[in-house]
Amino acid sequence: MSPSSTTPQATVHGSPRQGPDRELKKAVEGYWAGRVTADGLHATAAGLRRDTWRRLADAGVTEVPTGDFSLYDHVLDTTVAVGAIPARHRAAVDADPLDGYFAMARGTQDVAPLEMTKWFDTNYHYLVPELGPDTVFAANPAKPVGELREALALGHRARPVLVGPLTYLLLAKPAPGVDPGFQPLTLLDRLLPVYAELLAGLRAAGADWVQLDEPALVQDRTPAELNAAARAYRDLGALTGRPRILVATYFDRAGAALPVLAKAPVEGLGLDFTGPAAGNLDDLAAVGGLPGKRLVAGVVDGRNIWINDLEKSLATLATLLGLAGQVDVAPSCSLLHVPLDATRERDLDPQIARWLAFARQKTAEITTLARGLREGTPAIGAELAANRADLASRAASALTHDPAVRARAAATTAEDARRPQAYPDRARAQQARLKLPLLPTTTIGSFPQTTELRAARAGLRAGRLDPAGYRERMAAEVREVIAYQEKAGLDVLVHGEPERNDMVQYFAEQLTGYLATRHGWVQSYGTRYVRPPVLAGDVSRPRPMTVDWFRYAQDLTDRPVKGMLTGPVTMLAWSFVRDDQPLAETARQVALALRDEVTDLEAAGAAVVQVDEPALRETLPLRAAGRPGYLAWATEAFRLTTSGVRADTQVHTHMCYAEFGEIMTAIEELDADVISLEAARSHMRVAHELAAAGYPREVGPGVYDIHSPRVPSTGEAVALLREGLAAIPAERLWVNPDCGLKTRGWAETRASLDHLVEAARLVRAELAG
Repeated sequence: MSPSSTTPQATVHGSPRQGPDRELKKAVEGYWAGRVTADGLHATAAGLRRDTWRRLADAGVTEVPTGDFSLYDHVLDTTVAVGAIPARHRAAVDADPLDGYFAMARGTQDVAPLEMTKWFDTNYHYLVPELGPDTVFAANPAKPVGELREALALGHRARPVLVGPLTYLLLAKPAPGVDPGFQPLTLLDRLLPVYAELLAGLRAAGADWVQLDEPALVQDRTPAELNAAARAYRDLGALTGRPRILVATYFDRAGAALPVLAKAPVEGLGLDFTGPAAGNLDDLAAVGGLPGKRLVAGVVDGRNIWINDLEKSLATLATLLGLAGQVDVAPSCSLLHVPLDATRERDLDPQIARWLAFARQKTAEITTLARGLREGTPAIGAELAANRADLASRAASALTHDPAVRARAAATTAEDARRPQAYPDRARAQQARLKLPLLPTTTIGSFPQTTELRAARAGLRAGRLDPAGYRERMAAEVREVIAYQEKAGLDVLVHGEPERNDMVQYFAEQLTGYLATRHGWVQSYGTRYVRPPVLAGDVSRPRPMTVDWFRYAQDLTDRPVKGMLTGPVTMLAWSFVRDDQPLAETARQVALALRDEVTDLEAAGAAVVQVDEPALRETLPLRAAGRPGYLAWATEAFRLTTSGVRADTQVHTHMCYAEFGEIMTAIEELDADVISLEAARSHMRVAHELAAAGYPREVGPGVYDIHSPRVPSTGEAVALLREGLAAIPAERLWVNPDCGLKTRGWAETRASLDHLVEAARLVRAELAG
């Protein structure tokens, strides 16, 4: 049945890319290592796309998305499609488009990659377009057209999906060497003809509809930006011989952009009706609906893994039927952000498994809702009854309610979340205890997770390695990491975290209220996949989680070893968090559990404790109105975790790959003694932002980009340190990588850290001179 009819159909905005056993990751990394040919990589990718489309069609999806699949990142794909290749990468792209593509993503030994940051308020990372007044766009429709033709040849009705022109430009940054005040949106009139060519190419290839994703329009936008949106879709809508256009927004309310898009000469809109975007229902009614237009209604949460309340969604859909010419049922956003299939989680309690919906289960929910709209609720009576029973089971479960945890959280006071000593007094006490040199060197926490370490964990799970043997293997790795750091000359050491599978999962597996999955992989960036744990109930810490390994490492050296924890906001943000109570309440529970760990680490002799919060910026609400409340409970949760220590115990935190300018006040509110942040790819910008905000504490802006395989030279690190010193006084500046070294190999890690330490030595000598 054609989705251009008024009969409700099921569709999705996009799907997980990796395959059931992360086949894409293995193929891409095999290509990088020379084990897989380019033809082999493309064949694997085509097979994954084919399987995804078939699965969607078999489930009842009548119009499958194309173009959402990516070998690395869909924003990078858009950069290729519009020809916005940075000058430093043009030769590589011209010589070999595939290798040039990966060079933009990862860099080479000679050329730096594109900057990477978070996709709105998710844990997905995109490659930031670099644009300037001299940027020349040129349409390259090969990928979107090729994937559309694949789907059509397989007999599917397909809807290509592209990042929209407004979002592409609003996510872009000035290229290196361009005036930092340059506004990429000024290139809109230059970009629109390229989008017109892409649309024409897709129409010629058989596209009836094309979806242009504009999530940037759910953020607070200026009148000029809204006028640009109106102009863009006026011009694209006026094209002749084009496909019908569906403009999709998600992650929040469309707000002031909704009347602009509703009036635009396009044939459809995609709107999110879940979570903070539920207000789109009233907003849509207020603008008079979408008479004669298609509405793709996102009523199933595409970002979390809890089952949908089918009856509630049906009620929303019934209202929407009166507000649009056609209503189709969809998730709130691409299913890229959830794992593939919950039925593979056979280790979970069957009752708990009933509460979970991964991508395949969400697809089934969507098709059930569409059938209910088409045929009436009696047609899905069995599904509704089962759904009611599953929702009731979760609400009544003892897992979700622990009276002792709730009583402790309720008894917490404001004084519990404040260190009694002022920072200057703490700084003097810490220096007296630690006796660190100027520009102290350290790393962020993890060292390379080698094949041998992963094999040891797999052996322990499979019973091939007993716990004693596993512990000795981990202890040997800690000894090697400590010995290397001492030899390299690092000042504050880490134990390397060989025993940790993931910085959130490791702790979740030791806390009550959390569940771990075996196959719940989600793409974080490129070939980096994580398994977010499921935070299902009230949280407490039954026993110490890191103290034994800290004590073992500290006994190996006279230099300070950091105790390492993941902070409460990141424990929420990088989990599939419960949706049955306010996030602030859940954060307080997690913070109290972690506070116990910090106290035990200090008692075991830790002079430095690092509590990482890379997700603090990521979780910031997309609209300004929601930010003060979020930042209040988020910073309180961090302080509640860390405020029980003595003045001479140095508290570190770490953040990476996000835009920090909007949360400078919150960073100060954390009251950490030292903060380390990503700075290498962004050319030390964050150091200047901190200085401009008057940040008074110690800072470690990274001088080594660990998300690229290239080894930065000593000279590069020296240059970055000098740039950092232009913003931060030497007595408050640390020297460290951007992030943990888990994903790197030992050879590049040793070389890069040796250069980092040498750079610190050289700059110390400059300062002394």
